[in-house]
Formats: sequence, C-alpha cells, structure tokens
Amino acid sequence: MDAMAKTSTTTQGLRAAIERSGYYPALVAEAVEAAVGGEPVRSYLVHQETTFDQNEVRRHVTVLVLTDTRFIVSHTDEQAADTTSPTPYATTSTESVKLGRISSVVVSRVVANPESYTPGALPREVVLTIGWGAVSRIDLEPAACGDPNCDADHGYTGNSTADDLSLRVSEAGDGPETVRQALAFAQAISEATADTSR
Repeated sequence: MDAMAKTSTTTQGLRAAIERSGYYPALVAEAVEAAVGGEPVRSYLVHQETTFDQNEVRRHVTVLVLTDTRFIVSHTDEQAADTTSPTPYATTSTESVKLGRISSVVVSRVVANPESYTPGALPREVVLTIGWGAVSRIDLEPAACGDPNCDADHGYTGNSTADDLSLRVSEAGDGPETVRQALAFAQAISEATADTSR
C-alpha cells in the first residue's frame, strides 16, 4: 500500500472511529476536520469517557490526531441546561501544536501478573501523557536540612511537571482495541517527535 492510500485509509478510519463513538459525531468530526485541514492523518486516537456528577451523567470525548507537522487535540463535553442556556448544549475545542513544541511523551503501562508477562501482550491499562508547555503543574513543599533540631526557614523545594494532556484507557473500561490504538498512537507520536527536523 503506498503512502497516499495509507493516509486516505487512516483518515477514513478516524472518521469511522468518531462515528462509532456515537458522541455527537457530526459536531466532533467537523471540529477535527477543520483543525486538520488538508494535512494527511498519520495516526489518531478517539476516547470517550463517561463520568457521574451527583445526579447527572456527563460524557466527554477526546480525539488526538497526528499529522506530518502537528499534534491536534480535540475535546467535546456535553452540559446540562443551566442559567446560560435553557437547553442542553455541547462545547467542543481544538488545539493544534507543532511537533517541535512537544517536550515529552510518557507512556505508563499497567500489566497484570508481570512475572508471567510475554512480549507483545496487551497491558491492562495505558496512561498517555503528552507535554508541550501550555500547562504546568508545580508541587511545592517546605525545604528542610539534615539537622532534626533545626528550625530555620529553608524556603521551598518542588517540581514543575508538564501536564498538558493525560489520557487513561483500560481494557476493562474501553476494550482491547482502544488500548491497542493508544499504544499505536503513543509510538507514532514518540517517533514523530524524535525527528527534530519537524
């Protein structure tokens, strides 16, 4: 299969995955397609999440798309009627990030019975964290010295962590195909960001 045919198949696969999610597919697809523009889609991940907020069920879908030059993130949330709107509504947003701006790609795998793990076996869950500097989390704590009797103020110490996107998929909650897709997307974006010419 040549590169053009593969790209067309990948774009069709993205559209089919959005439609399969069943979560306002026309709205989600339009937002994603507008953000992608004419660029070929290299890899994608569609993840739907349902949360329970007191007496309400809320759905959220995240679509991640990798093109030759950009990483695109789309989030769509539904909201119940409130003081600003008499009817339920949805909010969708997209962010486009140049591949050169991505500073970290972290893939955490949770594997059951690691003593009997065989290469290629599917993890129980995958957490994909991608950082590009838009959002950072700072964890601070009082600094101390080694003297247990010291009561001087040593200021603070802490860590700054890029925390732009963190997405968790599990075999039990999302199915094995979504876990496979998350691993494939993680590998594709890791490889794309390793190419410093982009």
